[in-house]
Amino acid sequence: MPAEWEPHDATWLAWPHNRQDWPGKLASIHWAYVEIVRHLCRRELVRVIVESSRHEERIHRMLEQARVDLSRVAFHRVATDRSWLRDSGPIFVTNGSDVEAVCWRFNAWARYSNWSRDEKVADRIARLAGVRAWRPSCAGRRVVLEGGSVDVNGRGTLLTTEECLLGEKQQRNPGLNKGQVEEILGDYLNVRRVVWLAKGIAGDDTGGHVDAVARFVGPRTVVAAVEPDRGDPNHAPLKQNLQRLRAAKDQDGRRLDVVELPMPRPLYFERYRLPASYANFYIANGLVLVPTFNDPNDRVALDVFGKLFPDREVVGIHSVDLAWGFGTIHCCTQQQPAAE
Repeated sequence: MPAEWEPHDATWLAWPHNRQDWPGKLASIHWAYVEIVRHLCRRELVRVIVESSRHEERIHRMLEQARVDLSRVAFHRVATDRSWLRDSGPIFVTNGSDVEAVCWRFNAWARYSNWSRDEKVADRIARLAGVRAWRPSCAGRRVVLEGGSVDVNGRGTLLTTEECLLGEKQQRNPGLNKGQVEEILGDYLNVRRVVWLAKGIAGDDTGGHVDAVARFVGPRTVVAAVEPDRGDPNHAPLKQNLQRLRAAKDQDGRRLDVVELPMPRPLYFERYRLPASYANFYIANGLVLVPTFNDPNDRVALDVFGKLFPDREVVGIHSVDLAWGFGTIHCCTQQQPAAE
């Protein structure tokens, strides 16, 4: 599995249509997606999954209105339940000359009941991309895994959380132990070292996805979310994760360089804490899209990424409304790496 900063052929998105995911906010979510596509298509092909021809026509008009270069946008009609393609879509892998797709089983984070369409999305994308599909299994059962639960440096080291892949409450792969999970990750993503963090952030309905906690930004460099407020429920778990990262080693036995990333102030929808985190950024060709939250730490986070990616444009994407759907930019994107 290549690192996210390695060259892409395309970014995949699924256009939002489930009103229950963003109560009263779906119209503003569409314009947030327009802004994401507007920036991405200047750097790479954007492949957009839509529900129908009428759906495609409406999106086409919105993109035209925003003066998006439509020659850099490809539409594909695929039925979906939700738009979080990071998790329902495949993870693309490459051996240098060929790109292939690892199509994990998807069960809506073992949380929602409507996921029959999303379970088929990974296979459909693999066919549309014209690549071979792998379907991991263990002990006669398909393996459940979401793209947001793992992050790699492209050299053989992977970040994940125990809460997500081993937690008893998640019911993704009952009965699999840590050794079996590491073997599966090694077989299908060519991982030689797994760095196990403890937990995800408060409000994350995925049950501990690492892409809201800590991410690789270089072969040995990791950004890690921190929360200094001792009264915040994120303080203790993020402190524990930071300690584990500082003690961790990469595939070659070298210590990681850990850069602290602030958290925004807590966001709520009604009584629910939302999983707002700057760690949910997305790296594209020559570009880094960073979620922002009308927060004083927006500027701090953007400055951190500007220093980490001096050769890429760093762009903030207003994500308060996106977070109401319990995810932001990384959750809705999936990269297709380029073959060498």
